Amino acid sequence: MKEVRYFYVPDAARVNELPADEASHAVRVLRLAAGDEMMLMDGQGQFFRAVVTVASNHHCMYDIREVLPQERPWKGHIHLAIAPTKLMDRMEWMVEKAVEIGVDEITFLDCKFSERKVVKTERIDKIAVSAMKQSRKAWKTELHDMVSLKDFIAADRHGARFIAHCYEEVERTYLYEELQHLPADEEVTVLIGPEGDFSIDEVREAMAHGFRSIHLGKSRLRTETAGLSAVMMAQLSKSIII
Repeated sequence: MKEVRYFYVPDAARVNELPADEASHAVRVLRLAAGDEMMLMDGQGQFFRAVVTVASNHHCMYDIREVLPQERPWKGHIHLAIAPTKLMDRMEWMVEKAVEIGVDEITFLDCKFSERKVVKTERIDKIAVSAMKQSRKAWKTELHDMVSLKDFIAADRHGARFIAHCYEEVERTYLYEELQHLPADEEVTVLIGPEGDFSIDEVREAMAHGFRSIHLGKSRLRTETAGLSAVMMAQLSKSIII
């Protein structure tokens, strides 16, 4: 018996055919044929049990047999805003693992010490979708194009906001402890700086806009590790234990 495979179909309930890239994978790689069962996910909280009706070189059509609404495995909303690393493969790895753990939004920041000023989100989005399917997440992580730190912190945002940095002369608290004092359904936004850290002026400006100064523990972490650690801490404070 074939293992049931998952496919991302944004409009699964309104169409009856897999997107071209998913169809190619289903038919050419997985060799699905008419009658095989598969699971679809719309990235908006629903799974669909479906059966392949037509499988050709370029098309894979299906019939939905059951709609399976999902419950969110964590409360609130987790938003990671991070300056991308010079080597993009490190950031791609971070996005993959953060999606597997569970994060609602990821925004890329352009900061004073950023070594990368451009991010092509198309490839990263594909990595996020793959991670969503692999980890069986019902909600797709929202990815945002690069924005200046100044514009990001000036935008109107709800919930608790934090900026992680390494400046000892600026008072900091431990993120995980801060999260323990928040309601589980509180929105959380965490800023992670570039490999050279935020500038101290950027830290102070963020604090002036309501961001709390925090650290992620005693170890000095690489950018991608810091981002993943922040997501994990937020998850530990918000996950619904079943």
